[in-house]
Amino acid sequence: MNLERVLFSQGFGSRRQCRALVADGRVTIEGSVCTDPDADFDPGTLTFVIDGAAWRYREHAYILLNKPAGYECSREPQHHLSVFNLLPPQFATRGVQCVGRLDQDTTGLLLLSDDGQFVHAFTSPKRKVPKVYLATTRHPLDDVQLDALRGGVLLHGEPKPIAAVAAHARSDHALELTVLEGKYHQVKRMVAAAGNRVEALHRERIGGFALPATLAEGAWQWLDEADLAALRTG
Repeated sequence: MNLERVLFSQGFGSRRQCRALVADGRVTIEGSVCTDPDADFDPGTLTFVIDGAAWRYREHAYILLNKPAGYECSREPQHHLSVFNLLPPQFATRGVQCVGRLDQDTTGLLLLSDDGQFVHAFTSPKRKVPKVYLATTRHPLDDVQLDALRGGVLLHGEPKPIAAVAAHARSDHALELTVLEGKYHQVKRMVAAAGNRVEALHRERIGGFALPATLAEGAWQWLDEADLAALRTG
Protein backbone atom coordinates (compact mmCIF):
# COMPACT_ATOMS: atom_id res chain seq x y z
CA MET A 1 0.00 0.00 0.00
CA ASN A 2 1.46 3.40 -0.87
CA LEU A 3 2.07 5.92 1.89
CA GLU A 4 -0.67 8.27 0.79
CA ARG A 5 -3.27 5.49 1.08
CA VAL A 6 -1.89 4.40 4.44
CA LEU A 7 -2.25 7.87 5.92
CA PHE A 8 -5.68 8.32 4.34
CA SER A 9 -6.92 5.02 5.79
CA GLN A 10 -5.73 6.06 9.25
CA GLY A 11 -7.67 9.33 9.20
CA PHE A 12 -4.92 11.86 8.55
CA GLY A 13 -7.05 13.89 6.15
CA SER A 14 -8.07 13.82 2.51
CA ARG A 15 -5.78 12.22 -0.06
CA ARG A 16 -4.50 15.66 -1.01
CA GLN A 17 -3.82 16.51 2.65
CA CYS A 18 -2.01 13.20 3.13
CA ARG A 19 0.19 13.85 0.09
CA ALA A 20 0.98 17.29 1.51
CA LEU A 21 1.97 15.78 4.88
CA VAL A 22 4.49 13.59 3.09
CA ALA A 23 5.72 16.28 0.72
CA ASP A 24 6.27 18.66 3.64
CA GLY A 25 8.64 16.17 5.28
CA ARG A 26 6.39 15.56 8.28
CA VAL A 27 6.32 11.75 7.98
CA THR A 28 9.18 9.61 9.28
CA ILE A 29 9.50 5.85 8.78
CA GLU A 30 12.25 3.80 10.42
CA GLY A 31 14.11 6.96 11.41
CA SER A 32 14.13 8.52 7.94
CA VAL A 33 11.91 11.23 6.52
CA CYS A 34 9.86 9.91 3.59
CA THR A 35 8.87 12.53 0.99
CA ASP A 36 7.43 10.12 -1.59
CA PRO A 37 3.66 9.64 -1.14
CA ASP A 38 3.74 6.78 -3.66
CA ALA A 39 6.34 4.76 -1.76
CA ASP A 40 4.99 1.27 -1.03
CA PHE A 41 4.98 -0.33 2.42
CA ASP A 42 3.57 -3.42 4.08
CA PRO A 43 0.85 -1.80 6.20
CA GLY A 44 0.56 -4.77 8.55
CA THR A 45 3.95 -4.06 10.11
CA LEU A 46 4.17 -0.32 9.49
CA THR A 47 4.82 2.25 12.21
CA PHE A 48 5.16 5.86 11.12
CA VAL A 49 5.83 9.13 12.92
CA ILE A 50 3.97 12.34 12.12
CA ASP A 51 5.06 15.56 13.81
CA GLY A 52 6.88 13.54 16.47
CA ALA A 53 3.96 11.22 17.34
CA ALA A 54 4.28 7.52 16.52
CA TRP A 55 1.36 5.66 14.96
CA ARG A 56 1.03 2.01 14.01
CA TYR A 57 -1.15 1.04 11.07
CA ARG A 58 -4.38 -0.58 12.20
CA GLU A 59 -6.96 -1.91 9.77
CA HIS A 60 -9.65 -1.11 12.35
CA ALA A 61 -9.58 1.16 15.37
CA TYR A 62 -10.63 -0.33 18.72
CA ILE A 63 -10.40 2.32 21.41
CA LEU A 64 -11.20 2.65 25.09
CA LEU A 65 -12.00 6.02 26.65
CA ASN A 66 -12.41 6.69 30.36
CA LYS A 67 -15.26 9.11 29.83
CA PRO A 68 -15.58 12.08 32.19
CA ALA A 69 -18.87 13.76 33.05
CA GLY A 70 -19.96 16.66 30.87
CA TYR A 71 -19.34 15.07 27.47
CA GLU A 72 -21.84 13.79 24.91
CA CYS A 73 -21.32 10.61 22.90
CA SER A 74 -21.94 12.35 19.59
CA ARG A 75 -19.96 14.10 16.88
CA GLU A 76 -22.70 16.76 16.87
CA PRO A 77 -23.39 17.42 20.57
CA GLN A 78 -26.37 19.51 21.59
CA HIS A 79 -25.47 20.96 24.98
CA HIS A 80 -21.97 19.82 25.97
CA LEU A 81 -18.61 19.01 24.42
CA SER A 82 -18.26 15.86 22.34
CA VAL A 83 -16.20 12.93 23.58
CA PHE A 84 -14.31 13.33 20.30
CA ASN A 85 -12.79 16.50 21.78
CA LEU A 86 -10.82 14.13 24.02
CA LEU A 87 -9.42 12.11 21.08
CA PRO A 88 -7.00 12.79 18.24
CA PRO A 89 -8.94 14.24 15.27
CA GLN A 90 -8.04 11.41 12.91
CA PHE A 91 -10.37 9.05 14.78
CA ALA A 92 -13.42 11.04 13.74
CA THR A 93 -11.99 11.45 10.24
CA ARG A 94 -11.69 7.69 9.76
CA GLY A 95 -15.26 7.10 10.91
CA VAL A 96 -14.80 5.96 14.49
CA GLN A 97 -18.08 5.96 16.41
CA CYS A 98 -19.18 5.33 19.97
CA VAL A 99 -20.17 1.74 20.72
CA GLY A 100 -23.42 2.59 22.43
CA ARG A 101 -23.78 5.79 24.40
CA LEU A 102 -23.31 7.02 27.93
CA ASP A 103 -25.33 9.99 29.17
CA GLN A 104 -23.39 13.24 29.42
CA ASP A 105 -23.25 12.92 33.22
CA THR A 106 -22.30 9.21 33.20
CA THR A 107 -18.61 8.36 33.49
CA GLY A 108 -16.40 5.38 32.84
CA LEU A 109 -15.84 2.73 30.20
CA LEU A 110 -16.69 3.83 26.66
CA LEU A 111 -15.72 1.82 23.58
CA LEU A 112 -15.22 3.39 20.15
CA SER A 113 -14.51 1.75 16.81
CA ASP A 114 -14.77 2.04 13.03
CA ASP A 115 -15.51 -1.69 12.72
CA GLY A 116 -19.23 -1.97 11.99
CA GLN A 117 -19.45 -5.63 13.01
CA PHE A 118 -17.79 -4.86 16.32
CA VAL A 119 -20.15 -1.96 16.99
CA HIS A 120 -23.18 -4.13 16.19
CA ALA A 121 -21.95 -6.99 18.38
CA PHE A 122 -21.81 -4.77 21.45
CA THR A 123 -24.97 -2.75 20.83
CA SER A 124 -27.40 -5.37 19.57
CA PRO A 125 -29.83 -6.40 22.36
CA LYS A 126 -29.81 -9.92 20.95
CA ARG A 127 -26.16 -10.39 21.95
CA LYS A 128 -26.93 -9.83 25.66
CA VAL A 129 -23.51 -8.52 26.64
CA PRO A 130 -23.42 -7.84 30.43
CA LYS A 131 -22.51 -4.32 31.52
CA VAL A 132 -21.63 -3.45 35.10
CA TYR A 133 -22.41 -0.02 36.55
CA LEU A 134 -21.73 1.60 39.90
CA ALA A 135 -24.58 3.93 40.87
CA THR A 136 -24.42 6.41 43.71
CA THR A 137 -27.93 6.68 45.13
CA ARG A 138 -29.67 9.56 46.87
CA HIS A 139 -31.31 7.36 49.50
CA PRO A 140 -29.89 4.38 51.40
CA LEU A 141 -30.23 1.04 49.68
CA ASP A 142 -32.28 -1.74 51.25
CA ASP A 143 -33.24 -5.32 50.51
CA VAL A 144 -36.62 -4.32 49.11
CA GLN A 145 -34.99 -2.20 46.41
CA LEU A 146 -32.36 -4.84 45.61
CA ASP A 147 -34.97 -7.59 45.38
CA ALA A 148 -37.07 -5.41 43.07
CA LEU A 149 -34.11 -4.82 40.76
CA ARG A 150 -33.26 -8.52 40.65
CA GLY A 151 -36.87 -9.58 40.19
CA GLY A 152 -37.70 -6.99 37.54
CA VAL A 153 -39.16 -3.49 37.47
CA LEU A 154 -41.61 -2.13 34.92
CA LEU A 155 -40.36 0.93 33.06
CA HIS A 156 -42.61 3.40 31.30
CA GLY A 157 -43.12 2.39 27.69
CA GLU A 158 -41.84 -1.17 28.16
CA PRO A 159 -44.19 -4.14 27.69
CA LYS A 160 -42.74 -6.22 30.51
CA PRO A 161 -40.53 -5.84 33.60
CA ILE A 162 -36.77 -5.63 33.17
CA ALA A 163 -34.56 -7.43 35.69
CA ALA A 164 -30.94 -6.84 36.54
CA VAL A 165 -28.58 -9.78 36.09
CA ALA A 166 -27.14 -8.87 39.48
CA ALA A 167 -27.67 -6.12 42.04
CA HIS A 168 -25.92 -5.66 45.34
CA ALA A 169 -24.98 -2.84 47.69
CA ARG A 170 -21.30 -2.02 48.09
CA SER A 171 -22.30 0.48 50.77
CA ASP A 172 -25.44 2.29 51.89
CA HIS A 173 -25.39 4.55 48.82
CA ALA A 174 -23.31 2.53 46.32
CA LEU A 175 -25.16 0.09 44.07
CA GLU A 176 -23.43 -2.34 41.72
CA LEU A 177 -25.86 -3.23 38.96
CA THR A 178 -25.36 -5.60 36.02
CA VAL A 179 -27.70 -5.29 33.02
CA LEU A 180 -27.89 -6.83 29.57
CA GLU A 181 -29.94 -4.26 27.71
CA GLY A 182 -28.90 -0.75 26.72
CA LYS A 183 -32.21 1.07 26.84
CA TYR A 184 -32.48 4.84 27.20
CA HIS A 185 -31.48 5.93 30.74
CA GLN A 186 -32.02 2.30 31.73
CA VAL A 187 -30.08 2.17 35.01
CA LYS A 188 -31.50 5.48 36.22
CA ARG A 189 -35.03 4.42 35.33
CA MET A 190 -34.64 1.02 36.99
CA VAL A 191 -33.35 2.52 40.21
CA ALA A 192 -36.19 5.08 40.18
CA ALA A 193 -38.73 2.30 39.63
CA ALA A 194 -37.26 0.48 42.64
CA GLY A 195 -37.84 3.54 44.83
CA ASN A 196 -34.52 5.37 44.80
CA ARG A 197 -32.65 7.90 42.65
CA VAL A 198 -29.28 7.84 40.89
CA GLU A 199 -27.06 10.78 41.78
CA ALA A 200 -23.97 9.60 39.86
CA LEU A 201 -23.36 6.72 37.46
CA HIS A 202 -20.13 5.03 36.36
CA ARG A 203 -19.67 2.10 33.97
CA GLU A 204 -16.99 -0.29 35.18
CA ARG A 205 -17.15 -3.35 32.94
CA ILE A 206 -18.39 -4.70 29.61
CA GLY A 207 -18.36 -8.47 29.21
CA GLY A 208 -15.20 -9.68 30.91
CA PHE A 209 -13.29 -6.43 30.36
CA ALA A 210 -12.98 -3.94 33.21
CA LEU A 211 -11.94 -0.30 32.97
CA PRO A 212 -8.22 -0.27 33.90
CA ALA A 213 -7.51 1.50 37.16
CA THR A 214 -4.42 3.01 35.53
CA LEU A 215 -6.37 4.85 32.81
CA ALA A 216 -6.97 8.43 33.95
CA GLU A 217 -10.34 10.09 33.51
CA GLY A 218 -10.48 11.66 30.06
CA ALA A 219 -7.64 9.47 28.74
CA TRP A 220 -7.85 6.86 25.99
CA GLN A 221 -5.92 3.80 24.88
CA TRP A 222 -5.91 1.21 22.11
CA LEU A 223 -7.51 -2.15 22.87
CA ASP A 224 -5.21 -5.11 22.23
CA GLU A 225 -6.16 -8.69 21.34
CA ALA A 226 -6.38 -9.72 24.99
CA ASP A 227 -8.75 -6.82 25.71
CA LEU A 228 -10.97 -7.73 22.75
CA ALA A 229 -11.07 -11.36 23.88
CA ALA A 230 -12.05 -10.29 27.39
CA LEU A 231 -14.89 -8.15 26.01
CA ARG A 232 -16.37 -11.24 24.37
CA THR A 233 -16.49 -13.19 27.64
CA GLY A 234 -18.96 -12.51 30.35
